[in-house]
Amino acid sequence: MNAQALLGLADDELVLGWRDSEWTGIAPMLEEDVAFSSIAQNEIGHARAVYSLLSDDPDALAFDRELEEYRCAPLVELHLLEWAHTIARRWLYEVADEIRITALKDDSDAAVAGLAAKIDREEAYHRMHAEMWHDRLRDEPRFRAAVEELWPYALGVLPAELRGELVARVGLDEVEAIERGTHTDELAPMWEEMTIVRRSAPSGAQW
Repeated sequence: MNAQALLGLADDELVLGWRDSEWTGIAPMLEEDVAFSSIAQNEIGHARAVYSLLSDDPDALAFDRELEEYRCAPLVELHLLEWAHTIARRWLYEVADEIRITALKDDSDAAVAGLAAKIDREEAYHRMHAEMWHDRLRDEPRFRAAVEELWPYALGVLPAELRGELVARVGLDEVEAIERGTHTDELAPMWEEMTIVRRSAPSGAQW
C-alpha cells in the first residue's frame, strides 16, 4: 500500500476517533458512553500505529499538518450528534474498514501486513458493536434513511477496486462516491480544536 493510502487510513482512524469521543457523557445510555469512549481510544491508537509506519514523529504527522493536507474520507469528518446517523456511519465505516484491512493483511510490506492483522483482531469488538446496533435499528425508518444518506460517503472510504464488495455486503446500489481528497465544511472547526495545543507551542510543548 502506498504512503498516501496509509496516510488516509490513519487520518480516517484519528478523525473518526475524535468524532466518536464526542458522544462521551451524552450517549442515550450509560453503556454507550463507555463503548464509544473505548472505541474512540482504539481508533486513535490505530491511527498512531499507522502514523508510526510513516514517520519517526507520529504526533507531528497527526497534528502539525495544515487542514488541506489531511487525507481522511469525508464520511468520518461529519459532525453527527444524532443517534441514527451516528450508528449508520459506524456500521458503514466498519464494513468498509474490514474490507480495507483484510486487503492490507496481504500487503507485500511485512510491516504493513503485520499491523493490519493486529488492527483486524482489535477491530472485532467494533464490528460486533456496530452489528448489534444495526440489527436493532435496521427496520427503523430513521436509520434506513440515515444509511441511504451516508451511502455515497461510505463508498468514498474505499478505493474503486474494493467498492464492489462493499456494495454486495451493504445491499445498496452503487452510486457516485463522495471521494477522498475533498473535505466537508465540518472538518475545519474540528481541526482547530484538535490541533490547538500543538499550534499554541509550535516549537514543541515541554511538560
